[in-house]
Amino acid sequence: MAITLPDGRGLSDAVLEALRLRALHGIEIGFSETEVAELLGVCRETVSRWWSAYVCDGLDALPGDRSGHPIGAGRFLSDEQGAAIQRILDGDARSPKDYGIASALWTRRAVQELVRKEFGIKLAVRTVGEYLRRWGYTAKRPRRHAKKQDPEEVREWLEGTCPEIERRAEEEAAEIHWCDEVGVAADEHPGYGYARSGEAATMEVPPPHIRVNQVSTITNDGIARFTTYTTTMNAVLFIDFLGRLLLSPTKKVFLITDPLPAHTKDEVDEWVKAHADRIEVFYLPRYSPELNPDEYLNNDLKGNVNSAGLPDNKKTLRSRIQAFMRRLLHLPEHVRSYFQHPYVLYAAGP
Repeated sequence: MAITLPDGRGLSDAVLEALRLRALHGIEIGFSETEVAELLGVCRETVSRWWSAYVCDGLDALPGDRSGHPIGAGRFLSDEQGAAIQRILDGDARSPKDYGIASALWTRRAVQELVRKEFGIKLAVRTVGEYLRRWGYTAKRPRRHAKKQDPEEVREWLEGTCPEIERRAEEEAAEIHWCDEVGVAADEHPGYGYARSGEAATMEVPPPHIRVNQVSTITNDGIARFTTYTTTMNAVLFIDFLGRLLLSPTKKVFLITDPLPAHTKDEVDEWVKAHADRIEVFYLPRYSPELNPDEYLNNDLKGNVNSAGLPDNKKTLRSRIQAFMRRLLHLPEHVRSYFQHPYVLYAAGP
């Protein structure tokens, strides 16, 4: 089950006061209200209310009351029923079709139908959305699951190969880095826009083909490393990144990455063998990007880098990517949060 932050209404007054002060400090040093809300586990509207009061009248104006209904008020599902629905959503059989529901994804309407089938309770779609938010679920673009993925290869990775890498890393005092590449386009926008009913939400987009790529690694200790580039990843670029990676760590590096052609070239293999005392490379199962924690950094990057507006050129786009990543270098807790996705909890460590 995914790990979620506790409801703020269950926190003590002292903890809530500390959250308010941290929120204000975060905005003062450059974080957006949305970023602060996500980092602290509170609603963006709540952070906005704290900041507005502070700007107008200072610390004394911060609201000390607790917003919202008492925990559990007005709920249609019991705690036991809610837990049962979450077990289904988090279970191995993730497709609604496995429960006789005509939907490709667990949408609000699909969960609405699941509740009706399981408990005979008809909830409004909006109410279902409130339950999902309260349980820690958020709407996401679907991750495509490759039909070519070999379940046996994945099982061997999870039960054999990866535990052995972890055992060796502990024995040899090595540092495990998870590596992945991502391409960010200037015309990608992470959010939604409001418009009058019947009218489309539109935005001006820059010329096509403005794109910048990045290769990065993260560790479950919160360390991140990255390089941006504008060409296509190949063996030469990958070797250059590996060389840069060895400039920082004092420990031996166990690098885990996808078996992309640029990663498995003979030149790469020869370079790694020549530096075997400093680095070893291991490959994830084929067609299994969801097993790579660095994939969730990529999702975070693509979801935030253009949120302030679409850039007009590669230089601006690259600058935004680098600004996001440089800030991430100083946020180890945020880096560690990428390992909390259900698919990669196996890599989170003790």
